[in-house]
Amino acid sequence: MANAKQKITLNASRDIPFNKLVLSQANVRRIKNGQSIEDLAASIARRGLLQSLNVRPVLDADGNETGMFEVPAGGRRYRALELLVKQKRVAKTEAVPCVVSDANSAVPIEEDSLAENFQREDLHPVDMFRAFQTLHDQGASHEEVAARFFVSATFVKQRLRLAKVSPRLLELYEQDAMKLDQLMAFTVSEDHARQEQVWELLQNSWTQEPHQIRRMLTETTVRANDRRALFVGLDAYAAAGGVVLRDLFEADNGGWLQDPALLDHLVGEKLRASADAIAAEGWKWVVLDVDLPYGHAQGMRSLPATFVDLSDEELSSREALRKEFDELESQYGEADELPDDVDRRLGEIEEALERLDNRPKIYDSAQIARAGVFVSIDRDGGLIVDRGYVRPEDEEPGSIEGDGAGADGEIEREPGGAEPAISRTTITIGAQTAESEEEDGSEAIKPLPERLVLDLTAHRTLALRNVVAGNPQVAMTALLHRLVLDTFNHRSSTGCLEASVRHVYFTSQDADLKDSPSAAAVADRQEAWKADIPFGDDEMLWTWLRDLDDASRLALLAHCVSFGINALYERVNPYGSGISQQGLEQRFREADRLARATGLDMVEAGWRPTVANYLGRVTKARILEAVREGSGERAAQLIDHLKKPEMAKEAERLLADSGWLPEPLRFIGDEQPAVPHGEDGGDVAALPQFLAGNDEGISSLEADPSIAAE
Repeated sequence: MANAKQKITLNASRDIPFNKLVLSQANVRRIKNGQSIEDLAASIARRGLLQSLNVRPVLDADGNETGMFEVPAGGRRYRALELLVKQKRVAKTEAVPCVVSDANSAVPIEEDSLAENFQREDLHPVDMFRAFQTLHDQGASHEEVAARFFVSATFVKQRLRLAKVSPRLLELYEQDAMKLDQLMAFTVSEDHARQEQVWELLQNSWTQEPHQIRRMLTETTVRANDRRALFVGLDAYAAAGGVVLRDLFEADNGGWLQDPALLDHLVGEKLRASADAIAAEGWKWVVLDVDLPYGHAQGMRSLPATFVDLSDEELSSREALRKEFDELESQYGEADELPDDVDRRLGEIEEALERLDNRPKIYDSAQIARAGVFVSIDRDGGLIVDRGYVRPEDEEPGSIEGDGAGADGEIEREPGGAEPAISRTTITIGAQTAESEEEDGSEAIKPLPERLVLDLTAHRTLALRNVVAGNPQVAMTALLHRLVLDTFNHRSSTGCLEASVRHVYFTSQDADLKDSPSAAAVADRQEAWKADIPFGDDEMLWTWLRDLDDASRLALLAHCVSFGINALYERVNPYGSGISQQGLEQRFREADRLARATGLDMVEAGWRPTVANYLGRVTKARILEAVREGSGERAAQLIDHLKKPEMAKEAERLLADSGWLPEPLRFIGDEQPAVPHGEDGGDVAALPQFLAGNDEGISSLEADPSIAAE
């Protein structure tokens, strides 16, 4: 006999006056979560009640209906209606649509409440994105949409940005093939093709972090905190038609400028405008660059200058500021923490005093005509104008007043005293072009390019100068060594005393040499001594040196000796002009000896292998050799199938904290320490498919966290 099918009965729907409803104590919702009662009340006032209340008749002790109904499901809607009644926006007797269940039902009343809340499915985020987009397309502003749904305008903007992600990626998100934070990362670019390309590169990777997606989508852009962007200003860039990408979900420090070519054009225009104003002062030449290289003024004479005199009013102001500063320091000198207003006032006084001290400089007009100016941009986007440098070829005896154009013709004065016309020189320093892919095809380890060796030895020379300058004993030994050779080997010499330091300049250099810690330390030390040494009077200098204490005398000696250190590679000339092979080997042996004596460590000195300074300038075989030595065979296997540019990028990541150094930066005879057994990832699982294959489109990969930390 077949079982009888259960008959399904739908609960009746009725309109019940609000004053006949009471909130049931059987409602399972106890914790407030989500939209507030006030917002829900406002929504009901705007749209009406979109969902009926679920109610049951209230029975008396005899089981008879009392005419009242309790609300086990829909308690928040009940409280929102209750608030509208209190606000007299809804009458007490207003009919409320309700679904009435059987008072004698076998289903517990608590189950009604639980079922309504438990079985509810939230709106999928993509549906929300698209709904917001529809309202916006119908003419509603971000603020209007936000007001209708009681959220912030930023919330709406974020969801609208998500709705503009590639439809293909939105579909993947709908299918749970992508996480929300990954989808958010794709909003930094509006290029659907590029979004899809990045996902194709990453979808088979074991690392698909949002920061990696953002990095790949913005790798051809310029950060808004770049010195060039700060110099031009985002408003000027936008006014010229430039687009700024913004990340609505993460702190982006102002975003990314999408048109680097336009930015460089604007930077050039603004720099040239500044140079025109400077040229009107009568200088012979102006050199422009966004970022001047280290030692750009080496070999030039710096013109003496005087500061513009302070007026009586400025002198009085400076004296009053200094007095106030001393009084505040005396009053709060013992305090553990300064009050906010005092700290702020001290800062204001320091800024005012600095402005008074940094007055314009005055140069001899006769000297200006043979000297020049360097113009660049600092890290904060400010203009750097460094005046008063004379090139060696412009050093001419006697006065040059009345002279016409210089030998190089950079300044020409028109008849009748017209403004000078200036020909500006922009210095651009870039790494040497990497070797060709055809050359990379060979597995043989070829010698390092000559220019690369020169750049690497420049780094080592600068680091040696810095450590020798900080070690007077080694500097004294090096000087005595030179003096003994000169004395007992009877080398030819001229002058009263043959002990001298020939300042060695870097004729060509790596772009990041000037930003190295060694460069900063040497420059700071040079400026500190320059501020103390009395120049201009030979007798005064002699007296000052004579009266120096021994420690200061040794420190100054070390500093001066350090500028004569030359550990640079040079091309050997067997025909007598230049350095011989024997001389070059002797130079490197002495440099190695100094490095060992001072304990020089190029890793501690700040050198790291990057695409620009090494990895992008050598063959693939050299790259793999470096990774193998620095991070192990397993790391080399991760990248050995990649194209040269991608291999160099990933090698930079893998070697970042390895301490690996190329041969020109190691001690003579030292081999790069091998990676200890067990640290090369030998017991890691087989390579993922996207690395084991030959995906030529891969442009950037995350390093295996077992090999190199992020």
